This record gives sequence, structure tokens and C-alpha cells, in this order.
Amino acid sequence: MADFFHQNLSYFLSGISVGGQYALIAIGYTMVYGILRLINFAHGDVFMCAGLMMVYLSASLPFAVSIPLVIVLTILLGFLIERVAYRPLRSAPRMSVMISAIGVSYLLQNAALYFTGGLAKVYPEIGFLARSVDIWGSTTRMVTIVTPFVTIALVFLLTFLIKHTKIGMAMRAVSRDFETSQLMGIKINRVISITFIIGSLLAAVASLLYFTNYASVTPTSGSMPGLKAFVAAVFGGIGSIPGAVIGAFIIGICENIIKGGASIFGIPGSGWTTFSDAFTFAFLIVVLVVKPTGLFGEKSVDKV
Repeated sequence: MADFFHQNLSYFLSGISVGGQYALIAIGYTMVYGILRLINFAHGDVFMCAGLMMVYLSASLPFAVSIPLVIVLTILLGFLIERVAYRPLRSAPRMSVMISAIGVSYLLQNAALYFTGGLAKVYPEIGFLARSVDIWGSTTRMVTIVTPFVTIALVFLLTFLIKHTKIGMAMRAVSRDFETSQLMGIKINRVISITFIIGSLLAAVASLLYFTNYASVTPTSGSMPGLKAFVAAVFGGIGSIPGAVIGAFIIGICENIIKGGASIFGIPGSGWTTFSDAFTFAFLIVVLVVKPTGLFGEKSVDKV
């Protein structure tokens, strides 16, 4: 068993790393859904925009300035999306809000297409994160080691915010009962804006970690990571932050095991990688058939 783990350590490390990156994106999905019952389809594209902003800003500014600036601009982008595309539709049918989210997603992709000319942009190498490191005979990048620790630290900070602060208490109240919270004097718009700000902050951090490993940024770079993060949120139980994190790590590890299938399981052929994305969605179907609410989801009760 030790030899097996040693030989395939690089796949497990990559899986934990990409799982942490999916987790940071998935938290944004699950928080917005928990409060608004809305799937923010534009969230993956906010993640992509953070990557492109880093490409352009780092070309003229040092990392010490460009990294904080990218985070601030991504937060501002998430805030503006909520303010312009979602807030005016607060009392509209849920389908209208979902169509608005899809529209924002395509707007961001087309804006990125305009600015990049459709060409892939090379993400800058952030010195510390891009450094190679040797672990038990396997060579990997420092970002692979850093990602799970950053993810866990941010999840603990977010958990503390939600459980031990006033705004966190307001978030929990709104997620439980939107109308009653409003009647009790909670400023609903403020709570929702802060939720989008937190989600965008995590997406910006995820982009720094993800594009350090996958250094090509295109207008559609946020689509597949965004979809997989959404799958992780649903798999863990949409609305549950621990569920989204655990689901993301499971998907990241399984995805990389599939990619290394030929060497891990000793089955010849290099076609396993082709099915790594398909496996994610097939796995979700199986889980939802067995447990429709996801791992940590709660059954919703309709009020009459």
C-alpha cells in the first residue's frame, strides 16, 4: 500500500490541490443559493475575469500591487453583478433571475473575447507559488502544497464569520426565512451584497491558485471549473459550505485518479483522461439517485 501511494503520489497531490481550488469556487455557488435560492451561473466567469485581470495588471505592475488589486476588482465585479443584474429582479419569478444570470455569464465571456481577441493569454508565474518542490520523490509546484492549507484556512475564517458575527447571524436568518428576516429588520440587500462580495473574493483567490497550475486563460476558462464547482456544491448538498468543500475535494481527487488510470490501475491505454470530465457528472447522477439532497443537504419543507 505504501509503495502504491508512493508511486502515484503526484496524482493524489494534484487531486487535493485542484479540489481545494474547486472548493473556493463552490462556496460562492452554495452561499448565494443558500440565501437567494439562485444558481449564479456567472460565478465561473467572474473567476475567469480575475485570471484575465491578473494577466493585464501584472504586465505593468509588481505582484505586490497587482494581486491585491485583482482581488479588489473581482470583489467590485461581483458586487456590480448583484446590484445591476439581480437586485432589480428580487421580486420577479425565479426563472427571470436565472435567465439574467445566464445573460451575465455570456456578457462576461463576450467582453473577455473582445479584449483578448479570442487568443489564450499566458498567466504570469507568481514566484513563490510557481516554485518546484520535491515531496517523497515526486516533483510538484508549491501551489499544489499551498492550496489545501489556504482553502482550509479560508473555510475556517468563513465559518467563524457566519457563526460568531452579526452579519453571519443575519446570513443564517435570511437563509432560513427570507420574508421573516425582512420583517425583523434585517437589511436584506446588504446581506446579499456581502454574500456576493465573499463569493467573489474566494473566486479571486481560486483564480490565483488555479491559473498558476493551468497557465492559459481564455474567455471560456471559467466554464468547466465553474461547472465542476457547481457539481461539488450539489454533491455536498447545495447550501452547505462544509458539503461544498468536501464534495470539491472528492471530485478533484477522483478526477486526477481517472487521469492517472493507466498507471494507477495498471490498465493499458491513454484514453482515461478523455473521461475525467464525464466522470464528474456521471458521479453526480449516481449520488443524487441515492441521496437527492446531496451528502449534507437538508430536505426542504414547503410552507402552507
